Amino acid sequence: MTAYISGFALGLSLILAIGAQNAFVLKQGLKKQHVFLVCSLCAFSDAILITFGVLGFSTLIEQYPWVEKIARYGGAIFLIVYAAMSFYSAYSQTHSLIPSDNAPESALKVTLICLGFTWLNPHVYLDTVVFLGSVSTQFSANIDAFTLGAVSASFVFFYSLGFGSRFLIPVFEKPRAWQILEVVIGVMMLTLAIKLLLQ
Repeated sequence: MTAYISGFALGLSLILAIGAQNAFVLKQGLKKQHVFLVCSLCAFSDAILITFGVLGFSTLIEQYPWVEKIARYGGAIFLIVYAAMSFYSAYSQTHSLIPSDNAPESALKVTLICLGFTWLNPHVYLDTVVFLGSVSTQFSANIDAFTLGAVSASFVFFYSLGFGSRFLIPVFEKPRAWQILEVVIGVMMLTLAIKLLLQ
């Protein structure tokens, strides 16, 4: 039980910070578009990465540093493009932005964007694979419980964020609130991209 709680607490602490992936989940939750799909993609992706970390995949990344470079530059480009889209949306959207009135995006487009935020983010590899994988060695006797705890944290967090965001919908029934959100997301994405490029 201690190993499970430790895994849950550590896993939750690593994903609590508002980052690109979390901002995307929040936005989809507010729009009520493919929320279950997005939450599932994020949670299952985390589960895969955590499992890889526990199984020693972190060692592979340390042996092949070019993997981190590809993820870093690819992630930076992806974030810059998405930031530009957010800024354009904030500038051009002048009509009512009530979530239920938004033109739905295709499941394929949402899936690709979500996977981009997840798998093109080098911090995800550092957190879930390298860091969490190394900590898991302290629980070698109860490694399954530790892994299950960390994976559970991802599922609890993403589904809570995605479906809990609907309580904020009254705030975002105003076009100005959506414009502010788009600008904040754009600034966040651009800042993350710059940080990646300067590392």
